[in-house]
Amino acid sequence: MDRMQAFGKNFSASFTPFAQRTQQMIKEQLGQAEDKTQLPDEYIQLEKRIDALKLVHQKLLQVTSQYSNEAYDYPPNIRESFNDLGRTINEKVHLLSQAGSPAEAQAALTAPPSAKPQPKTFNHAIARASLAGSQTLAQSTEGEDPLATALEKYALAEEQVGEARLAQDAQIQSRFLAGWNTTLNTSLMFAAKARKNVENARLMLDSIKASKKAGAHGDLDNLSEDARAEIEQAEDEFVGQTEEAVSVMKNVLDTPEPLRNLADLIAAQLEFHKKSYEILSELAPTVDALQVEQEASYRKIREGA
Repeated sequence: MDRMQAFGKNFSASFTPFAQRTQQMIKEQLGQAEDKTQLPDEYIQLEKRIDALKLVHQKLLQVTSQYSNEAYDYPPNIRESFNDLGRTINEKVHLLSQAGSPAEAQAALTAPPSAKPQPKTFNHAIARASLAGSQTLAQSTEGEDPLATALEKYALAEEQVGEARLAQDAQIQSRFLAGWNTTLNTSLMFAAKARKNVENARLMLDSIKASKKAGAHGDLDNLSEDARAEIEQAEDEFVGQTEEAVSVMKNVLDTPEPLRNLADLIAAQLEFHKKSYEILSELAPTVDALQVEQEASYRKIREGA
């Protein structure tokens, strides 16, 4: 019985402030509240900046979260089998070099997986298509085919570019996405909770003021000492919650983490493009040489004819 009474008292104590705040909020929404305690200008400006920071995080994370999806640039129009994804390009080239017949070469291309399936990225898909094309040409030509040779080298290079892209994505996930998600889901949530506490304290203060004013027939000068003390207590709570929220919001806005995380994102992208440039810069002269050699051979044949 005592427990039930204690529960009833606790429930009543927690419900009454909630009911008062809700009633005050409804009055304000209906335009029936006479007075509304104003928030400090500094607080209002901080709220605007917090809202802007939250929006920036939401919008950029909506886009950059794709870095967590390996196949974000994988062509949707192609279909690769489990065996197509079985081995790396390097492994396939090695197996092809040991093949003594077209059947063995085909078996090398579709060899069972040596580990997990190969990545589904745009660059890896280009690499697999290039190697398959190289082998198709090689099987239909006696001797060396310049295009087949170039495609094989291109396949090896594109696989390297694909691996560099995966390394970039891993860096972005750990050094940018993790940080920005923490800011959005932790730091900004703390700020939102602090702002909610301020709003609750303000509603409570205005509710008490309105109640005591009505009890004094609209004359605040005729308030009892108890009524004045209750209002002062609510004012102190409002001021305290406001100061706490200002401190929390300033801390969120001043932290260097978001900018540091953005710098890490850019660094990861830069490293990827740098590696891609180096890989393709090394490949291009080789393919150019094959092209020049083939063109010279083509002209020689034409002139001889």
